[in-house]
Amino acid sequence: MVEDVLTAVIAAGCAGLVYIAGAARVVKQYERGVVLRLGRYTGSVRSPGFTTIVPFVDRLHKVNMQIVTLPIPAQEGITRDNVTVRVDAVVYFKVVDAANAVIQVEDYRFAVSQMAQTSLRSIIGKSDLDDLLSNREKLNQGLELMIDSPAIGWGVQIDRVEIKDVSLPDTMKRSMARQAEADRERRARIINADAELQASKKLAEAAQQMADTPAALQLRLLQTVTAVATEKNSTLVLPFPVELLRFLEKAQQPGPAAPTPAAPASASAPTPEPPKPLANGSQPFTPAHPVAEAASVTPVRAAADAAALEAEPEGERGPASRAPEPEAQAEPAEPAPPGAGPAGPEQQRSER
Repeated sequence: MVEDVLTAVIAAGCAGLVYIAGAARVVKQYERGVVLRLGRYTGSVRSPGFTTIVPFVDRLHKVNMQIVTLPIPAQEGITRDNVTVRVDAVVYFKVVDAANAVIQVEDYRFAVSQMAQTSLRSIIGKSDLDDLLSNREKLNQGLELMIDSPAIGWGVQIDRVEIKDVSLPDTMKRSMARQAEADRERRARIINADAELQASKKLAEAAQQMADTPAALQLRLLQTVTAVATEKNSTLVLPFPVELLRFLEKAQQPGPAAPTPAAPASASAPTPEPPKPLANGSQPFTPAHPVAEAASVTPVRAAADAAALEAEPEGERGPASRAPEPEAQAEPAEPAPPGAGPAGPEQQRSER
């Protein structure tokens, strides 16, 4: 009898131990327990610590309440200004409602990851390249709102979204490098031009001051000589007055020259007409060497003709032997009567 009771007690104790082992659960501090009894939510979430459930009836789902860091794979897209980029980001979120995280969505981590990828592609298509590179705060806020809107029903709260890296094509990198270099060069030129303008104003003021007091220029020359002499070199610098150079330049300039009258344009020489016969039928005297035009007679030829005329006797010198004036033209002779033969040179002289 006693043995039977003892056996029953031991059996009950073993059964109790098995029940406790099957019903005992431990929920950690950063977790919450959602109990489903026969597949139905009981309406209570187990707090951290030791808790029990009905074995083979209840099922406890533990949900992590910590902030989860979820990296978003790099997404390739085309920006609004038609530039192909690859952007990756990271999402920080946490579960605020353990029951909805278990009941409303199958896998809230996978759901948040897919939503983040699609939202990132949408943000890339709506933004410019300059916004992706310089205005990331605004894009992060827009991306956070796009992910957080559907995640509220899943019991998930998006804490923060950050765009981590923006990869550009090599051609775009070279173009941006050239643009940055050109911009820096432009600013350098503007700064140099501004410096030249300020220096020119100061030099103009200094020149005006030295013009009012000529002795200041001499002192400046002496200071320059002193500065050069302090350096140990073999070069000797002697300042040369600029006024002396200007005086020499004015002295070398020639005076105003008298205007040269323009030569009259030579008229084209008329073509000589053939000689006409005289009244008695004789031909007029034609010299063997026709007199050249005044414009075409050389000095040597003119001197030779003058010497020949002086050597000829006055009585024998005919009108045909005299050199005609350059402007005068030979008058046409009277026509000779028909039937008269040509006359020789002696006959022409006797007739005249």
